Parts: sequence; structure tokens; C-alpha cells
Amino acid sequence: MIKNVLALLLAGYSAVSWAGFDVVALGVNGGVVEGNLTSYLIRSDEDTRYVALDAGSVLPGIAKGLEKGSFPQVTEQVAAPWTQQGYIFRELISTYFISHAHLDHLAGLVIASTEDSKKTIYTTEDAVGTLRAHYFNWKTWPNFSDSGNGTRLGTYRLNAPRPGQSFTLGVTRLRATVYPLSHDSSSSAMLLINQGNEYFAYFGDTGPDAVEKSKNLDAIWRALGPLIEKKQLKGMIIETSYPDGVADNQLYGHLTPAWLLKELKNLEKYSGGETSLNALPIVISHIKPSLKAGVDAHALVEKQLKEGNQLGVKFIFMQQGDRQQF
Repeated sequence: MIKNVLALLLAGYSAVSWAGFDVVALGVNGGVVEGNLTSYLIRSDEDTRYVALDAGSVLPGIAKGLEKGSFPQVTEQVAAPWTQQGYIFRELISTYFISHAHLDHLAGLVIASTEDSKKTIYTTEDAVGTLRAHYFNWKTWPNFSDSGNGTRLGTYRLNAPRPGQSFTLGVTRLRATVYPLSHDSSSSAMLLINQGNEYFAYFGDTGPDAVEKSKNLDAIWRALGPLIEKKQLKGMIIETSYPDGVADNQLYGHLTPAWLLKELKNLEKYSGGETSLNALPIVISHIKPSLKAGVDAHALVEKQLKEGNQLGVKFIFMQQGDRQQF
């Protein structure tokens, strides 16, 4: 009897004793398929509630996560009177970070807003303006925000933190800092999340500095380098939208495997030099599915990244509904 109780206690301890961040992929694609668009949930090991990192597809991703067992804490009894899907959506997502206002990063939030609970949306000044003018305007969609034109239903408080300034993410224990990214003619952003001395980086859409005529990624690599040297960066999510072979003038603010590897080589320089990125977990997101017969864009991107990976990073290819601990 005592052995059985001890075994149960140890099992329960091992389930919650990991340190770092818990990530669930609600959507992983960069467009085309509307039910599987970019969105991730993240929480720290001390939080019960998540921050949504973009919101291209939300409810379909929660349903897939439940199917895959990625929300073991949510039973029907815990969720009542909501469905498990509804409970996660309304109660466990505490706040949103929207990297930029393109549809494949916020369509799920807008469509599901009629059933959401009050939350804060953290984003850029540019995206706040787009949400007010083009989405929550009583023409495209009712105004579920706390500002803008017409009756303000107030479900969402729009908040644009100053780049480089640390702030608390909603009611979680997480803090974060926004860094600007260049995404062709649009602005985008990276969110550097931390709890104490543990960090995780989430990148919205971005092109390489050389193509974008920008130094935004270089500035971010300079910020992340010391964290990698100290083993404090637990991982990152970054896009690789196209396989190699797409012309630079047709990237429209996105990365390919070759460009990502070049950018990571620059990060290595700021992280302690050769081998400093060894085993760094990097989740690849936003791959754009191809509609050409016989072309598997996901498989191509994965193959090209693995073949070119002389840095020793650990590339991770999450699928919709998957859960990963960092």
C-alpha cells in the first residue's frame, strides 16, 4: 500500500517537476489552409494559464490538442459548465500576443471573439491601428475591443508595449519584451518571454536582414547571444516559410532554410562562437503548404534545414495539437 502511494506521488511529481516552458501548437502553417494557421500557447511551469502567441487558428487547434492529449489537466469535470474546448479557450488562454495584423496570425481570434472572455491583446502600434480600422469596426466584424469606432464591446483591451520595455503578460507570472522585425512592407515583432532567468523567443514573420535592408534580426541576435551563453534561452519559435529556391524578391518578408541558417550563423557569433548553438531547440513555424502536385513543402524545408545544419541546433517540427516542453 505504501509503495503504491509512493509510486503515485512520484509519478505526480515527475509530471509537474520539469522546469521551463510548456508549448502547445494550435496552428503551424503560414496560410492556405484556414484551419491550421500560426498560433501557439505557452505557459511557465508555475502558471496554469497560457499566453497565446498569435491566433491564426485557435479553436481547431485546441480540438486537435485535446485529441492528442496535450491538455491532460482539463477533464470534463474541470471544464464544466463549458466543454473542454470552451474552457481552454475562455479560461486557460489568459492573454494574446499578436506579432502583426495579417489574417493568418489573427483570424482565429477575430472569428471566435463572440464567445471569448475579457482579455488583453499585446501587439504593436501598427497592429493596434489595423485592428481598430479594419477588423473591429462594425463592418468587417463587431468592435470587441475597448477603442475605435462604434459601440465598444470591450472584450479585448488593446495594448502596444514600447519596444525594448519589459512588461507583465496579463495575469501570468511571465514577463516579456517586444523587439521589432521587418516583414516586407509590414511591421512585425518578436516577443522575448521570461520567467526569472529562463527565456523563450517567439518570432512573428520576418525576412533576412540582407534582403529587408534591416538590422532588426542582428539587434535581436545581440540580445539573445548572452542568454545562450548563460544557458538561459530555453528555445525559440521562428518561421521558415518557403523551401530554398524562391527568389529573394519573391520572399515578401519571409525566410528560407538557407537564409535562416545564415541568420543563425550570425547569432552564433554573439553567443560564444563555434558550437555555442549546439542542441539549442528551435521550432520551425509558418511553412506555407504547396498546392503543386507532388510538392511537400514541409518535407522539403525539414530536409534542407537538417542537411545544412552545421551549427548543431535542434530543429523541431511541431504539428497541430502537439505539446512540447522546453
